[in-house]
Amino acid sequence: MRVLITGAGGQLGIDLVAVCMAADDEVVALGRADLDVTDQAQVYDAVDGAQPDVVVNCAAWTAVDDCESDPARAQAINGTAVRWIAEACKRSNAHLIQLSTDYVFDGTLDRAYRESDATNPQSVYGRSKLIGEQEALALGPAATVARTSWVCGRHGANMVKTVMKLARENEQISFVSDQIGSPTFTQDLAPMLRTLALDRVGGVVHVTNQQSCSWHQFAQAVVAAMGKDPAIVMPITTAQLQPPRPAPRPANSVLDNAALRAVGYPMLRDFHEPLAETVAALL
Repeated sequence: MRVLITGAGGQLGIDLVAVCMAADDEVVALGRADLDVTDQAQVYDAVDGAQPDVVVNCAAWTAVDDCESDPARAQAINGTAVRWIAEACKRSNAHLIQLSTDYVFDGTLDRAYRESDATNPQSVYGRSKLIGEQEALALGPAATVARTSWVCGRHGANMVKTVMKLARENEQISFVSDQIGSPTFTQDLAPMLRTLALDRVGGVVHVTNQQSCSWHQFAQAVVAAMGKDPAIVMPITTAQLQPPRPAPRPANSVLDNAALRAVGYPMLRDFHEPLAETVAALL
């Protein structure tokens, strides 16, 4: 398979490039310095030149709070850029895998979100990512929107690294207990994205590691994996966060992987397993 990966220098992109190369795919890896996804001409030239079977768009602006103060930039990177990528894929008959997020939901549901549930983003980031979904899905069955959540890995900035740093520097740390979600680790997400690309599965799919937790429980699990006492992590409410975060977070970010089950794919592992691997690698 010939695969073009945008955002190849990010935490997911790095692992996806490694997975594809290990499978002997022909990989065109384009990081931020190699391709400005907001530039239509650059995107067309990159895809036309590579003639890939599949494009996996890992490029995104994921700084949720920063997006809130710069909606035009969020729209350009997370929304309009996907139009250029989708159009380029159509020209080259390439399948598009577009990464998306739990933030397209409002977080008020009393169960895990299925692919068919109504979207209702509450933040600039969520709205921009939903536009990106719509631009990708305009390709019909030639596009896959892979929604994921709480992504962590060995590369880049993420919550595992944040918790580890805080736990090393403080005798007590606090995390919210009233936001729940599905932690997802790039070492498990990347192989599933390659499978979706290889099989050209179309439509919206939720891809997360199994089991859910609150951020408080997640931080406790990280601290425990470090060999420290998880009791140093204290629960607080979102309302108690100081300073308050500019962008609202979904209270419920748990994603049901119903579409993957329906197709018959094996579920990703319980998140505690890749969490332990990640912490051990970062110690």
